Amino acid sequence: MAALRQPNLDLNNPCPISSIYTKIHHTPTSIVCYKRRISCFNGYRSKSKRLPLKTKASTQDGNESVESNKKLVSSIAKGLIGFAAAVSVCLDSPAMAESLTIAFPASRTHEVNAVQRTLVETWGLIRETFVDPTFNHQDWDSKLQQTMVEMLPLRTADAAYSKIRGMLSTLGDPFTRIISPKEYQSFRIGSDGNVQGVGLFVNSEPTTGHLIVLSCVEGSPAARAGIHVGDELVEINGERLNGISGEAAAQKLRGHVGTSVSVKVHNVSLPTRILIQICAKNFREVRLPREFIKLSPISSSIIPHRTPDGHVSKTGYVKLLAFSQTAAADMEHAIHELENQGVESYILDLRNNPGGLVKAGLDVAQIWLDGDETLVNTIDRDGNMLPINMINGHALTRDPLVVLVNERSASASEILAGALHDNGRAKLIGNKTFGKGKIQSVTELHDGSALFITVAKYLSPALHDIDQVGITPDVQCTTGMLNSSKESGFMRKKSSVSSSLEGDSCILVAEHELDSQEPKGSAS
Repeated sequence: MAALRQPNLDLNNPCPISSIYTKIHHTPTSIVCYKRRISCFNGYRSKSKRLPLKTKASTQDGNESVESNKKLVSSIAKGLIGFAAAVSVCLDSPAMAESLTIAFPASRTHEVNAVQRTLVETWGLIRETFVDPTFNHQDWDSKLQQTMVEMLPLRTADAAYSKIRGMLSTLGDPFTRIISPKEYQSFRIGSDGNVQGVGLFVNSEPTTGHLIVLSCVEGSPAARAGIHVGDELVEINGERLNGISGEAAAQKLRGHVGTSVSVKVHNVSLPTRILIQICAKNFREVRLPREFIKLSPISSSIIPHRTPDGHVSKTGYVKLLAFSQTAAADMEHAIHELENQGVESYILDLRNNPGGLVKAGLDVAQIWLDGDETLVNTIDRDGNMLPINMINGHALTRDPLVVLVNERSASASEILAGALHDNGRAKLIGNKTFGKGKIQSVTELHDGSALFITVAKYLSPALHDIDQVGITPDVQCTTGMLNSSKESGFMRKKSSVSSSLEGDSCILVAEHELDSQEPKGSAS
């Protein structure tokens, strides 16, 4: 795989996380995993692996920051309630080399006091790396004092964590957030790609709050039980799921191999008229054994189709569910297999892909691109634009390529789509993408919780702003275009393709676009 060239981001050392299991369609994520230089909070070293975007702070800026911290110490000391605890903050900037001791009111409740330590760690990481150096035009130092004082009368850790979330909400960035240790474990994937569960991907539907099945892992207990995409998950072990997030539901579904879980599902994919007639019969409860589930973000198949001139060709169809650690390697393996079977063109399906690891997205882009192309432009907290370029890239194939996107293609999906489109490698087909042009780092805190921080913004290689705008495809995918395509006579051999692909109008439109492109051949 070709190397990447970018002066300040270490993208060759990913930490073991991805969004494949619990983040699909819920919170679109682009995540850069970093090696982190040591910062100290409360005398402890962070267990994180982060390398924040480096900024060139002047000595004057450093002195001002030190002075700001001294004022903070003084202001907090004046507001002490009860007895005080001290937090040592070791600052690694040369201009901020002195260690400051910040006093704050300490809770007498042990579990709340522990969360106070998490608060200081969170506050410091935000102060160091958050993309907006104005912290949404507020005094971030005073936020520490305010939140510490608000925590003092609390009696539970949950209540204390809600104060941290409240502090983070003032930043005005929904992607900067803290999650509990259990949620973070749900978010992570083991290095071998195995999880213990039933093989269901679920997410909360935004308008109704219902938990909808997004997909079932092939051959998993859920798939064998006949649970389908679009089914609504109603109960888990007899507990109603009203208002429960997709992450919380996923956590309930997972468990040790050999145990089982009972789920009640409602088939909502049938026509409304039929549902009214068989509503009572449309709920069913099944008991699912938990097994080791091998998760792969890639699925692929060959689509034979007949071109307008009567030639029957093979199109390689590759669907990428999320940008996990194994995404690029799995993609490379899939392309090699399809090339060996004589495919002449490709459809890369990024629909409903919410993102994941930025490095995975960049690595996937390099599978399709040659040369020293710019893959994405990042903008740090100081407004500096830093392009990330390939170095002497060699594509695995130069066959014609189209990419499918929709309104749920987000974050790393948009980075990949933008890289392939702006460098002239692929046409985009579908609907306008989600529009998330921000990148998060993730840091595991001392208590096992995790802090997600927006550390950069990004633009496409052609300098298009994606955030809250999205990417408009070259060709919209509509039913009208499907009918037009059928009338023009281009069709595939349906007997060789699964029914889910047969009825997909966007794939038919993609084939029509591929027919108009000249084959370029495989890479040598």
